[in-house]
Amino acid sequence: MSVRLPSVPGTLFVPKSSLPQTPPAGHKFAASTNVEVFIPAGLKPEEAPPFPGYGYETPASLACHYGLVTVASGISPNCNPNSTTVNPTGGKNTIAIVDAYDDPAAPGDLAWFSLQFGLPLTLTQFQVVWANTATSSCNFAGVPVDYTGGWEVEESLDIEWAHAMAPGANLYLVEACSNYDSDLQQAVLVANNLVQCGATKIDPSTLNLGTCSTVTGKGEVSMSWGAGEYAGETAYDSSFAATNIVYFASAGDGPGVIYPGTSPNVVSAGGTTNRRSPSTFNWIAEAAWVDGGGGQSAYEKIPSYQTTYIPTLCKTWRCVPDLSFDSDPYTGVYVYDTFPVEGIDYLEWLVVGGTSAAAPALAGIVNNAGGFAASTNAELTTIYKNKAVTADITDITTGFCGFYMGFSAVAGWDPCTGVGVPHTYAGK
Repeated sequence: MSVRLPSVPGTLFVPKSSLPQTPPAGHKFAASTNVEVFIPAGLKPEEAPPFPGYGYETPASLACHYGLVTVASGISPNCNPNSTTVNPTGGKNTIAIVDAYDDPAAPGDLAWFSLQFGLPLTLTQFQVVWANTATSSCNFAGVPVDYTGGWEVEESLDIEWAHAMAPGANLYLVEACSNYDSDLQQAVLVANNLVQCGATKIDPSTLNLGTCSTVTGKGEVSMSWGAGEYAGETAYDSSFAATNIVYFASAGDGPGVIYPGTSPNVVSAGGTTNRRSPSTFNWIAEAAWVDGGGGQSAYEKIPSYQTTYIPTLCKTWRCVPDLSFDSDPYTGVYVYDTFPVEGIDYLEWLVVGGTSAAAPALAGIVNNAGGFAASTNAELTTIYKNKAVTADITDITTGFCGFYMGFSAVAGWDPCTGVGVPHTYAGK
């Protein structure tokens, strides 16, 4: 039986799934999640957010902050999460979320999250897909759950915040049989098919995985997981090169870089922290998140979209992140998750951070922007071209990150926040 977590003064909880994972023999990596859960003192998670007395982020508050909505007259311009209620609208085509293990509560949790914050959701708009192919580790047996609950929190965060930023898009949760490289790659290939033609292309009798004969769809694939870089990772990059898909991957929740966030074929999603008044929760500023991942790849060459802006650090090798979003768990986002985490029942409503929040949210924002680039390279070419356009991108110029806090957020691109954070849907 799970136990209820007592109210304690501000506790930061990092699930085991977010700790570095040791890959088994024959595998290049075992991916970890990038989620951190903050439990404020006195919080009663069975109450519906926004909780009185707290200022954590809602879909409306962050949509307001990032200029994605027009705030009605009479609402404070500081995007206070306790008074701002205008949600994003729009979004179309497809967003596919790739994660490991099965979250049996995913449909119900997404529905409850949407109901609480007034987000539209139809019965046919969301689907869970098992990526159990002939070469995956679970085959006909289905996809197992992660009994620690860490991956289930990841999945709840991913689907809820992709939907929050693009409530009109069709949404798939593609579940890999494990967090090993081979199973996650199969899940990415299944996600590619779902975006391109709305079908898994898994043969039901043999589980052989095919490809779309005709590409008619377009959209985004989000991957909030990652692991340390390794020799030979460039051979995996082709998985993120399907036509009409823009890929997003978390930059990591600690100094240094992770893969696939360093792939030139993904938008590397970095982290920021939102500063609010501790008494009124009014907006103060946005800064680099001290635990956000970033830096230089050891194996990936600098891509064309970065060669036009080459900081000293990145003359030869790919540098990350590219674009950022609120990721600090102390300024986190509300997530609804009913799967107990490591035997502790958090009573459903969580305050969650980590760059796992950034990847799906940015995928939703880019989806809602409506450009639907033919590739990640094309999308990042647009973003880097517009990095200095203040109407499109907000440059983050305060804060620190990296080993020994050796990196600073500065004007232009930096290893803490990339080119900055979104401002409106323009330029994306």
